[in-house]
Formats: sequence, structure tokens, C-alpha cells
Amino acid sequence: MPVTITLIGGPTALIEIDGFRLLTDPTFDAPGAYQLPHVKLEKTIGPAVRPDAIGPVDAVLLSHDQHSDNLDNSGRDYLLKAKRALTTEAGAKRLGGHVEGLAPWATAHLKDRDGNSLTITATPARHGPAGIEPLSGDVIGFVVSSSRKDTTSVYISGDTTWFDGVAEVARRFRCGVVMPFAGAAQTRGPFHLTMDTNDTIETARAFPDAMIVPVHTEGWAHFRQNSEDLRKTFDVLGFGTRLRLLEPGVPTVVEAP
Repeated sequence: MPVTITLIGGPTALIEIDGFRLLTDPTFDAPGAYQLPHVKLEKTIGPAVRPDAIGPVDAVLLSHDQHSDNLDNSGRDYLLKAKRALTTEAGAKRLGGHVEGLAPWATAHLKDRDGNSLTITATPARHGPAGIEPLSGDVIGFVVSSSRKDTTSVYISGDTTWFDGVAEVARRFRCGVVMPFAGAAQTRGPFHLTMDTNDTIETARAFPDAMIVPVHTEGWAHFRQNSEDLRKTFDVLGFGTRLRLLEPGVPTVVEAP
């Protein structure tokens, strides 16, 4: 069965799979400046879909809770009202309430009334180069696998660069849809904190059976690359047919190539 993905903006996307509805890293605040403890971030584009227009979701998948370009004030309100919310163990402690914390490779399960189910596996993520962990904090990605054999698995990288942890996800899971958090985000140093075009190509090579559907490429001033950079790189290197760029606010059916 195909997967339908609607890009809301930045890292926020609605994933519809086998009747389940999942929302990644909710960010719904208006454009403007957002001060973090060590850096100020500028949001340049608002969400394509307002939270009240999304409707109920079965779970929010939050890669991490400490940066406003992945969880802002409106997103926090949405997350805390959602039926379920999954994030890092440290993030769950900070957010409280019903938020569930997962360590890498731990799983959670969603079930519907017809007996269909999703298994959501937390995956390793590193929010920048080696050694960044004390500064960036814990981050996870997710693999969403259906109990239906005709539905492909979806990998959501979360805020990460290409590293051994992403390669290990590719070794463990065969995914037909891969959603890298790209944009080559850069804030405090001469290094990127999310995937650049090279990292995204490496990810495509590691998942040879997957359609690559990037998010986290537009909407913030600290994103150094955008979807057009990805398109040019994929075309030049012969991966162009495996790249699916989303138009914000438009539900898009995505199938494995």
C-alpha cells in the first residue's frame, strides 16, 4: 500500500499509512526570531497547514524537544494534546504528561480496531559531527513498519547527519520511503547539524530500494541548503528518479521506486 505524506513546513509532516496518521516534529508558530540559550534562530516561513486543520493523529513522532525549529510553543501544545507522543527518554522527562520516551532500537506499537498495527522503532541520530552530543542533546529517528506485508516501511531520520547509526538503520530495515532531515543546518560552528546533499546521497545509497522524500529544507534562516540543491545533486549523480520533493500543504502519494 502507498504512503501519503503532507509537508506542513520545516521538519513537520503528516504521514498517513494504513489508516494511521502520524505527525513528525510539530512546528506551527509564525515566522520570527526565536532565542535559544546559545543562539537565535529566525523562522522565515509559517506552516502550510494550521494545527486545527490537520485533525486528530494517532501519534506525534518528535525527534527531540530542545530546539524551536523542531518543537515550538504551538507544537508543544499540539503534542501534549495528542493521543500519543513518542520522543527521546530525556525529552519525555522534560515534557512530562503522557509523552513516552524511547531509547534507540526500542519499540512502540499502534493498533486499530481491525487488528492492523504499526511498529515504531526508535533509531540512532547524531545532531552534528562526532562530539556534538553534550551540546545538541539526545535525538532519535523512527522506522514505521506495518503489520500489512504489502505496505512499505518508512524511515524518518530526525535531526541527524550521516554517520554509523544511520548506516545501521539501513542494515536492519528495508524501507521503501526514507525521509531525511536535510537543509545542512548551521548555527554555532563551521559544520552542519542536519544532512547536507552529500549526506542525503549517502542515505539514498544505503537504502537502494527507497524513494527519498526530504523534509527540513525550507523555512529557517540557518538552513544552508534547500530542496533545489538536492534536486541538482541527485540529478547530476544519477539518483534523480529516486527523489520526491513535496509541495507544502499538498497530500502526496509516495511509493517505493
